[in-house]
This record gives sequence, C-alpha cells and structure tokens, in this order.
Amino acid sequence: MNVLAINGSPRKNWNTAILLNKVLAGAASQGAQTELIHLYDLNFKGCRSCFACKVKNGKSYGKCALQDDLTPVLKKVEQADALILGSPIYFGNVTGEMRSFMERLAFPYLVYDANYSSLFTKKIPIGLIYTMNVSEERMKAAGYDNNLKAAEMALGRILGTAEPLFVNDTYQFDNYSKYVVTAFNEADKAQRRKEVFPLDCEKAFNMGVRFASQTAQ
Repeated sequence: MNVLAINGSPRKNWNTAILLNKVLAGAASQGAQTELIHLYDLNFKGCRSCFACKVKNGKSYGKCALQDDLTPVLKKVEQADALILGSPIYFGNVTGEMRSFMERLAFPYLVYDANYSSLFTKKIPIGLIYTMNVSEERMKAAGYDNNLKAAEMALGRILGTAEPLFVNDTYQFDNYSKYVVTAFNEADKAQRRKEVFPLDCEKAFNMGVRFASQTAQ
C-alpha cells in the first residue's frame, strides 16, 4: 500500500506541510509506504493544451506528453493507492503550482466521449487539505468552499473519491509584529494555534488511517 502526498505550498515546514505529514503518519501507522513531494522544488508548467493525450493511437494517448520535473511524479500517482493534495488558499483558490499539477494530472485521463469517462485504471481515495488565514464563516461568505468544489468533483470522478479538509484561521507568522497585519489579533491567532490546530492535525492523521485502511481491504 502506497500513499503519496503533494505539497502545493512554498513552505516546507508550515501549516500545509505539517498537516500532510500528519496524514502520512496516520497511513504509516497502518503499514503504508509514504512519500511527500514539494511542488515548489520542481520545475514544471501547467497544461499547454497540446492535446497529445487525446490523439487516436498516439504514443501519448492517456498520458501527459510534456517531459519535465513533474513527469516522474505523475508516474508515482499511477502507482499510488491513495493521494493527498495540500495547498494554502491564495485569492480564494489553491496555489498556481497546485492548479498546474491538477491540470497535468487529471486531463490526460479524461476521455472526450459521451460519458466523459476516465482512463485511470483504478479508483483511489483523494484527500484535499486546504489551509487558509480566514475563519470558516468568512470562507463560506466569500465562497472559497464553492470555488474548490469543481476541482474536487473532477478529481473524484476521474481518479476515485475526493474528501476535503478545511483548516481555517491559521497562524501565519512566527512574529506578527514584523508585518502589517492589523486585521488580525496575534493573541487570538496564537490561542487558536495552540487549541484548534492540534485538532486539525488529529483529523489529518485520522484521514491517513482511514485511507490506508480502505486500500488494504
């Protein structure tokens, strides 16, 4: 059993990465082999709309024809039994790197037939972890959760099943006094980091346990 996590954050040791490592720890507790990949370490582009993945009898039919740092990662997804995607929310959506990854991952498997069927050879669980500075109330008022649903539905339909985990009101800085952030109360942020973030980490760990347990059946 192989569980792969993809970090779409430029930070390797902050909120998103911490949660992804918790998911992997949960999966490892059930005997899974795990790996975490940081997209910001890679040199790649999003989909170039070359449609090589759709050419009849083409050598790249059903797979991305672009060759770059993302190519071996896409092969690892094919071998994974569960996939975890993590990203902070920038301007109401995932980072550009994560969006580019999603394009390159899912589009080659999508068939332009009457049912928009999938060439992915199995069904795997996909976890999508979103970290953001705003509260749950502001997230819903701004429609962030709705913005993310389209990609969730597409990934779930093409690759398997999709499950989101929203982590709100995150702690952004080690020292708030260094930044112009008067909209936020550092004491409140620190308290939430101490009291609520561990619960979010527990949810992430449990996701890993569940996903690994599902794939082992």
